Amino acid sequence: MMEINGVAHTFITAGDFERSVAFYRQLLPFLGLQEVADSADTYYCVGGRTGFGIRRPDPAHSGAAYAQFRVGSLHHQCWRVRDRADIDEAYAFLVSIGAKVVHAPQDEPWAPGYYSVLFEDPDGIRLELNHVPGRGLFDTPTQRVGASLDGR
Repeated sequence: MMEINGVAHTFITAGDFERSVAFYRQLLPFLGLQEVADSADTYYCVGGRTGFGIRRPDPAHSGAAYAQFRVGSLHHQCWRVRDRADIDEAYAFLVSIGAKVVHAPQDEPWAPGYYSVLFEDPDGIRLELNHVPGRGLFDTPTQRVGASLDGR
């Protein structure tokens, strides 16, 4: 049986490309991702064994609003950090750049020791940073999360 080795990259399409790129030019390097592409239509960074990119929308969709629960939409993006203190540091950074914080750092029921901050990019796409000690739920692949993810 094959086992994947993580997520190679995620791309989002921004409603307002310039505004989103300005936001991600601050956020992604703060998270340790390095810019590898910056063109008229794409901004892309890699680090931590993953990549994250922003694409300019098709002109027919420019300025369209993001809808979290629309079929095919990204529900949210979560990056895992190595230390619980990184969440608190990220929260201070997010406040300093004027990011819309949905919830300040808090413990969550999704896995033992789960600690996270939830925020939004300029289009309202939800982004999360979390810390889970050890391998979290990956240590027990048959374990199910007892709490609902509603409202995330």
